[in-house]
Amino acid sequence: MSPLPPWPTLDELIVAFDKGLRTVFAPAHSLRATPGADLPEAELTDGERRLAASLMRVNHTGEICAQALYQGQALTARDSAARAALEQAAQEETEHLAWTERRIEELGGRKSVLNPLFYAGSFAIGAAAGLIGDRWNLGFLAETERQVVAHLQGHLGRLPDGDGKSRAIVESMKADEARHATSAIKHGAAELPQPAKDAMRLSSKVMTETAFWL
Repeated sequence: MSPLPPWPTLDELIVAFDKGLRTVFAPAHSLRATPGADLPEAELTDGERRLAASLMRVNHTGEICAQALYQGQALTARDSAARAALEQAAQEETEHLAWTERRIEELGGRKSVLNPLFYAGSFAIGAAAGLIGDRWNLGFLAETERQVVAHLQGHLGRLPDGDGKSRAIVESMKADEARHATSAIKHGAAELPQPAKDAMRLSSKVMTETAFWL
């Protein structure tokens, strides 16, 4: 068994706490332009607008969870390459946060009131995954991204056909998530056992169904 990573320093814990506060409470910023920003706003019915806003709220909360997972995993990762892959994924999740946050506002929706709780729980899971070992840590990243890709594909089937702005954001997010999974595999990700995958799907289902309404 490989040795446990050194415990995070006080400075690292303070930085992690600060990142958490900024992720949950501060406006997110993106280095890349928001996908679909140049598209005209669609004429949606009230029902379509509410549906799109709810789906984008779920996606925003999913990015909150992903950000927390990867920050937690990076904090306890042993290998510098694994840590770099996790931090890169977290950076792009920040851009996804900015995109979904902007779209929620455009649709007249709101972010989930449970985001602080989701962040805390996801960070703890990520930190625990990092303690298991880098191959399993990266395996957790790869499986998370595979499930997110499937989740986003499902949203593309539910979003109003005319909502090109939301669809462009989801398509770009899906491409990024697939790339994160590929990167994790290239860095030596282990294949998670089926019970672990099933548990991840169950927890994701709880989050998505809760965030849709709250």
